[in-house]
Amino acid sequence: MSDTFRALVLEEVEKGVSATIQEVKNSLLPKGDVTVSVSHSTLNYKDGMVVKGIGRLVRNYPHVPGIDFSGTVEASTSNDYAVGDKVILTGWRVGEAHWGGYAERARVKSDWLVHLPKNLTEQRAMTIGTAGFTAMLAVKELEDHGLTPKSGPVLVTGANGGVGGVAVAILGAAGYEVHASTGRPELEGHLKSIGAREIILREELDILPERPLASERWAGAIDAVGGKTLSSILPQIKIRGAVAACGLAGGADLNTTVIPFLLRGVKLLGIDSVMCPFKEREAAWARLASGLTPSTLDALTEIVPLEAVPELADQILKGKTRGRVVVKI
Repeated sequence: MSDTFRALVLEEVEKGVSATIQEVKNSLLPKGDVTVSVSHSTLNYKDGMVVKGIGRLVRNYPHVPGIDFSGTVEASTSNDYAVGDKVILTGWRVGEAHWGGYAERARVKSDWLVHLPKNLTEQRAMTIGTAGFTAMLAVKELEDHGLTPKSGPVLVTGANGGVGGVAVAILGAAGYEVHASTGRPELEGHLKSIGAREIILREELDILPERPLASERWAGAIDAVGGKTLSSILPQIKIRGAVAACGLAGGADLNTTVIPFLLRGVKLLGIDSVMCPFKEREAAWARLASGLTPSTLDALTEIVPLEAVPELADQILKGKTRGRVVVKI
C-alpha cells in the first residue's frame, strides 16, 4: 500500500468551497476497521450539493466527498471482510460527515459495507449506486404495501435522474406498466428503451388538481422530486395505493390535505436509504443484481474521470445529466 492516494479534496475559501485533485497522506484517513482501494464512485444530486458547498451538508474541511463507492479491501481488522474482498458502500453519511468515495482509498466502518454480489462488476454496482439502491428500497416498500403489476400503472417522477432512471428499469423489468415523468421530452426514446410505457411531461405535474381528490390514475408512484410534484400526485393515486417519497429536488414543502389518506386509504411512504439496516441492504442488493441485465445497466451509464466531477456537479444540480454518472477513480 502506497503512503499517499489521489483524491478530490474540498476546502473552504472566501467565496465558498474549492474542489481540487490532490495527493493525500494515508495518515489523514479517518478511523475505521476496513481500508478499501476504490475503483468507482458515482455522481448523485447530494454529491452536487456537497461539491458546490450548498446546504451546509459538510461541517468540517478539508473534506473528501462521494456518497458511495465500490472497490477492493486493502486492509481489515474486521471478521466480516478480508483483504481482496469486493465491497460496496452507500449511505451512513459517507461523503458528508465522513470522507467518501472520490478518492483512490477510503477507510470506513465494516458495518457500513456490503459484499459485492457475484454477478455484478464494480462499475455496474456503481451504475446502481446510492440512486439505484434508493429506487429498489422504494419498489420493495410499494410491494410490501400490496403493489403488483396487476394493480395498475405506476408513476416515476424525475425519470431522467439517477433514482428515477433505475426505478423505471426495475419496474419495467418486473412487468409493471411504468409512466415516466420528465422535463426533457427529447429523451422519450431512452426512457422507453429502459422500461417506460408512457411519458408524462413534468409541467403536467406542476399543476395542483382543483379538488382534494382527482381522477384515479396510478396504483402507486415513486417520487424523486417532491414539492409541487408530490402534492399533485397524491390526489390522483388509486384507492389503497401508495407513494414512495425519496427526493426533494423540487422542494421540501408539501401542499396537500388529509382527504386522499382518509377517503382512499392512500399511503405516503418515506424512503431512508442512508441509515437502512444491513439485512435490508443485503436483500435489496441481491434483487438489484438479479433483476437488472448488464445491457440495461450499461444503457443507463455515462463513465467520467474524477477530474470531471466539479463541472458535472453543476450540471446535475441543473437537471442536465441523464441516467447514472459513474466516476472511474
